[in-house]
Amino acid sequence: METKWLEDFVSLAETRSFSRSAQLRHVTQPAFSRRIQSLEAWAGTDLVDRSSYPTRLTPAGETLYDQSLEVLQALQSTRAMLRGHTTAAQDVVEFAVPHTLAFTFFPAWVSELREKFGPLKSRLIALNVHDAVMRLVEGSCDLLIAYHHPSQPYQLDADRYEMVSLGEEVVAPYSKPDADGNPMFSLPGKLGQPLPYLGYAPGAYLGQMVELILKQAEVPVHFDRVYETDMAEGLKAMALEGHGVAFLPHSAVKKDLRAKKLVSALPNHMKSLQITMEVRAYRERLAVREAGRSLSAAQRAQTRTPKGSAQALWDYLHSRASAAA
Repeated sequence: METKWLEDFVSLAETRSFSRSAQLRHVTQPAFSRRIQSLEAWAGTDLVDRSSYPTRLTPAGETLYDQSLEVLQALQSTRAMLRGHTTAAQDVVEFAVPHTLAFTFFPAWVSELREKFGPLKSRLIALNVHDAVMRLVEGSCDLLIAYHHPSQPYQLDADRYEMVSLGEEVVAPYSKPDADGNPMFSLPGKLGQPLPYLGYAPGAYLGQMVELILKQAEVPVHFDRVYETDMAEGLKAMALEGHGVAFLPHSAVKKDLRAKKLVSALPNHMKSLQITMEVRAYRERLAVREAGRSLSAAQRAQTRTPKGSAQALWDYLHSRASAAA
């Protein structure tokens, strides 16, 4: 049995809606339903009366709901006590960051922070996008850093979470240069001679951004997908070896562009084949933490006491973003 099943179940008991709870838990409704079914299989009995709407709990479900609250709150308290055993941990700001940003944006951003904000102790938790968002939702990090684009927004409740913009990131196609410094592969390719394409695996956030770029392209782009992976760094490594064209964040390739190990694969007249995303930091609102009695039981179990170091960093980021606006 997994604790996330209990968190799902508590959410369902409080929203009385599979679709709403699936949205709050950042999973698809079929996946959410399967997790509730897994919990019922573990319990050996039905926990939800699916013949009614809004959804109701069975008597067994009511019993498990009360026990689930106690278990989740006990686990949260235990985690807080364990973290309290070391005072040093109170100074460490924990960041949940998708893999690509962890390798590209984050190191340079922290260097800049240390120059302008001051010393910073940090812990990086590198995950896929979904799990990084869930770290924030479950109260397992101080800040989430993630890409944002209007076409693929995260379903984070604005009443519970606040965000600050950290900058912008451009994703564009790149290729290894030939002996003359020109791209070995230049878009858009030809129908009979498609370009070798280094693509993101299905479901990857940057892959969805590339799909949007290609969908909005003013001219047909001809690709032959020869390689795919979840991570931008993996695509860059293949592009550096001359295996094809890869759409990459600028922060991942800026050193390679200066060293002329990679060049843009875009002709000047095709600059629309790129996309600009925002890099954002998210955290739980202080008002939510302070108004714990108004939260649902599931939210109270996930509420995280703010650290002084994390609060100071957030104040700095917020003031800098306000000054830049």
